[in-house]
Amino acid sequence: MGNIPGPISASDSVVRSVFGIVLEAQTYKNVVYLLLAFPLGFVYAMFVWFGFIFGLVLSVVVVGFGILLATVFGTRLLARFERWLANALLSLELRAPSDRPQSGGLWETTKGMVDAPSTWRNLGFVTLKFWFGFVGFLLVAFLVSSIELLFTPLRYPTAVEFGTVNDQPVVWTIETLPEALVAVPVGVLATLVLLHVSNGVAYVAKRKAIALLGPVASSEEPDNGSEEPHESAH
Repeated sequence: MGNIPGPISASDSVVRSVFGIVLEAQTYKNVVYLLLAFPLGFVYAMFVWFGFIFGLVLSVVVVGFGILLATVFGTRLLARFERWLANALLSLELRAPSDRPQSGGLWETTKGMVDAPSTWRNLGFVTLKFWFGFVGFLLVAFLVSSIELLFTPLRYPTAVEFGTVNDQPVVWTIETLPEALVAVPVGVLATLVLLHVSNGVAYVAKRKAIALLGPVASSEEPDNGSEEPHESAH
């Protein structure tokens, strides 16, 4: 007898690609990364905006320039933490940029920090973190609501909230067992869709981290700019 026809293998592949995401550890690392992005992004935004606003306002005196430099230096420290976070949760191998300021006198270190392109890429990453975190927060919030639907047969009557529209909460009130049983497949579908979307957003986060926090380790660097860095994309 010949081998099993190809369509069966193709259907198995489709099933794995759709449902296998639930069993992959990277999926949940991505969700944790997105969950952390909003509070971290809020803190970063406050730090950067207050630093630059007060620095510019006080630039008429010497202390303003000190605040501006401290803000820029602080973004490099934040970028170092974000590099570690991306390596831990997004399965990357980012390393510190080679243009970072070398040890030296205060003037040499300051000049090297301002001249380094990585300083301004880091600033761009930190600035974008808040808006990226806002998207991640919405995804995680909807994901939590969809998971709630899976357990409605165990806890009805209940009400599952899906956010607000025009200051009015969007709520699905489930009072009977038939309603709870209907909610389960809806929750399964919504959870699968949101996990796939979360992985897609996490992939964008990877590309952003590589572009603004990189470079990647030598084994992941593209050759002659023609190949993509090797990474676990989910």
